Amino acid sequence: MIDEVILVRHGRTAFNVVHRLQGQIDVPLDIIGQWQVDETGLELAKRYYWAKVGNIARHPDLLAQPGPEAVRRSDIKEYQSVPSGKRKMEVVSSDLFRAVQTAHAFADLLGLTVTLDKRLRERSFGQWEGMTRPEIKELDAEAFRSWRAHEGGESKYGVETRTEVGRRGAKAVVELLDEHADDEIPTTLMLVSHGSYIAATVETLLNMDPEVDELGNIPNAFWSTLKPQHKADGGYAWTLAEFNCGPAIAYEQDWSNGPQELRYPGMELMKPFPVTETV
Repeated sequence: MIDEVILVRHGRTAFNVVHRLQGQIDVPLDIIGQWQVDETGLELAKRYYWAKVGNIARHPDLLAQPGPEAVRRSDIKEYQSVPSGKRKMEVVSSDLFRAVQTAHAFADLLGLTVTLDKRLRERSFGQWEGMTRPEIKELDAEAFRSWRAHEGGESKYGVETRTEVGRRGAKAVVELLDEHADDEIPTTLMLVSHGSYIAATVETLLNMDPEVDELGNIPNAFWSTLKPQHKADGGYAWTLAEFNCGPAIAYEQDWSNGPQELRYPGMELMKPFPVTETV
């Protein structure tokens, strides 16, 4: 049974730097994005170290053993006897590569497998995918205005509405929980996905209106935590335990652009949206 859901956004990409809509275009992390997910992966691996122990407890062949000259072998019973050995974590990622890279930055540290799931893909931006906001505004100023005012003008260009992506995301999360409903092992589910997808999904699960976008922007490689509770009449009630959390280093320096030692000459820096674009 899943009793905790963590949603992690992928790290920075070259499209993120210039605020180009990615949607379901497959774009890899850039060097700063890889640094971001490595920092987040380390932070979460410390928090969820028990997941490595639990995984070994269920798969004894993963426990490293010494050579024949050792005085004793590693004891799997140690792993199977501690509280951590009686809990597990599942890592599921969008199949878009930037999310896959992010998932492995965490899972590989703990020896966990990553399952890919198309249901976790980012919001589709239709004909606008690959475009910047100024380019969209030049193409159709009225549709752009309507989109930014949450009036639905983007639908003209095949853009998935926030309501649609929220429903799609919430359905996927509930289906994943239902798949583990008969599992007696308490489970933490980590979902690695995308900014618009995560925000709309969380808002939908909490019975908020995704079109209003109350939660706002989710920084790259930040995570949020939901706690599901089984309702007597079926379905789930949800509590938002954490939102927009990052590793300590994210609050100590320019998280969007990384440390100086990772910046090459002439590297374009990521800038905040203009105030008129963030409403």
